[in-house]
Amino acid sequence: MTTVQQPALVDLGPLAQLRAGRLVERLVRLFVGLVAYGASLGMMVRGDLGLAPWDVLHSGLIRHVPLTLGQAVVVMSFVVLLLWIPLREMPGIGTVANALVVGLSADATLALLDAPDAVAARIGLMVGGVLLCGVASALYIGAQLGRGPRDGLMTGLARRTGWSIRLVRTALEVTVVLIGLTLGGVLGVGTVLYALAIGPITQALLPAFLVDVSAPPPSLPETVGGAT
Repeated sequence: MTTVQQPALVDLGPLAQLRAGRLVERLVRLFVGLVAYGASLGMMVRGDLGLAPWDVLHSGLIRHVPLTLGQAVVVMSFVVLLLWIPLREMPGIGTVANALVVGLSADATLALLDAPDAVAARIGLMVGGVLLCGVASALYIGAQLGRGPRDGLMTGLARRTGWSIRLVRTALEVTVVLIGLTLGGVLGVGTVLYALAIGPITQALLPAFLVDVSAPPPSLPETVGGAT
C-alpha cells in the first residue's frame, strides 16, 4: 500500500513564498482567512461574552485613545512587528496583510452586525466567532505566506529563550489579558472558550487547508530559437 505523504508547514522567506508555486490559490486562501478572522472578532464583540486574549488588550486600549477596535488591532500589529527586530524574525507577505486586513475586516463586521438582546443569540455569536476564527486561522496559516505579527512574536521568543511554544504563548496571553484588564478591556467566558478551543480547532483543520509547497513550481516552456 502506498503511503500518501501529507504536506508540511514550512518556514519560507518572502521571495521563497512567491516562488513556491500555487501563488494565486495561496493568496486567495490568505485573504479569505484574514477577512474571516476579522469577522470572527466582530462576532465575539457583538456577542459581548468575552474576547480573545489579544482583543481584551485592544478593547481596553480604545477606552483611552480615539481609535476603533479594528484600528487598534492594526496599530498593535505594527507595534508587535517592531518587537520582531531584536528577535530577527522575517516578515512575509501574510505578515503585512495580517496586520492590515484583520482590523479592517473587524470594523466592517461591526458596522454591519448589530448586538442582539437575546442571550441565545449572543452565545451563538460567541461560539460561532470562535469556530470561524479556527477555520480562518487554518486558512491563512495553510497558505504558507508568513506568520501573523503575534504568532511571529511567539515563535521568535520561543527560539530566543529556549522555552516551549506553549509556555511562551501562555505567558504572552496572560500578560496581554492583564494589561487589557488594567485598561478596562472585556474579559468573559468567551475568553476562556477561545483559549481552550482555538488551538485544537486550528490543529484539526490545518491538514485540510495546508497548501503543499514542497514540490517545485513547473518550469516555463522553452521558446522557439531559445529566446527568453
